[in-house]
Amino acid sequence: MTDISSQPQVFEAEASFGDYFALMKPRVMQLVVFTALVGMLAAPTGVNPVVGFASILFIAIGAGASGALNMWWDADIDHIMKRTANRPIPAGKVEPGEALSIGVALSGLSVMMLALSANFLAAGLLAFTIFFYAVVYSMWLKRSTPQNIVIGGAAGAFPPVIGWVVATGTMSVEAWLMFALIFVWTPPHFWALALFMKSDYDDAGVPMLTVTHGRKSTRKHILAYTVLLAVLAVGTAFTSIGGLIYLTTAVILNALFLKGAFAIWLRDEAQAEADSYAVEKSFFKLSLLYLFLHFGAIMAEALLRSSGLGGWGWL
Repeated sequence: MTDISSQPQVFEAEASFGDYFALMKPRVMQLVVFTALVGMLAAPTGVNPVVGFASILFIAIGAGASGALNMWWDADIDHIMKRTANRPIPAGKVEPGEALSIGVALSGLSVMMLALSANFLAAGLLAFTIFFYAVVYSMWLKRSTPQNIVIGGAAGAFPPVIGWVVATGTMSVEAWLMFALIFVWTPPHFWALALFMKSDYDDAGVPMLTVTHGRKSTRKHILAYTVLLAVLAVGTAFTSIGGLIYLTTAVILNALFLKGAFAIWLRDEAQAEADSYAVEKSFFKLSLLYLFLHFGAIMAEALLRSSGLGGWGWL
């Protein structure tokens, strides 16, 4: 991490609640909460509503802790990149030391309280997830290898597993299928972003695939991962967490995703520049909807299953 004290920043006397909340990456937190909730509901055993609510709350706090630690460590490059320049630390709203203190305190609180409200395995997974995101990804992988987002994507893939473990106290194939869905989705999602963010990663010295292997190679990688993702996503329909609703959703979404990835693969930079990366931006937006709808379909199957109608058994 570069010493950001040399950056031309003037910190405000008092940061607002919104500044501290932004420090915890609320958009990422929403995804974490949603996928963890789906993992909990998809589990074969029910959860006491109070335990379930408390567990989701502490998982959310853990996600916020990870975000704060990431922003503390990445403040130097966030200052350089246009996409992140307005984050609380580079914008001069929150001091780095405050972000570190908040991240450490919330990490300890979330893990301890999840252990008390749910079980020690779920708490251990949450602790590992925070460590993986803050240390393995942020401090090591992100600035050392073009595989940063591939390996680092595991951090964002653990929440449904944690939710499943909250409900069952154990791990299973179904939980890891949900993990794999997020894990394989992450690279094409972020590589599409890297394509149209252009020089951000170059300027910051982050070895994203677009920087180290070029944009043509990145387009090939997006297509390859999307094909793998489609096989995984559709195949999940035929497991105990799938069903007709999920299968229909997966087939439609993956057909659209494959079409978008193929269009990206066919393009060169001249074509992309000519329409301001419209295809890449459209693919990125679809990728956000893609994950939400897949997990929404898993949730719908779980809710129907609880009433005796979900899955394939009713056919």
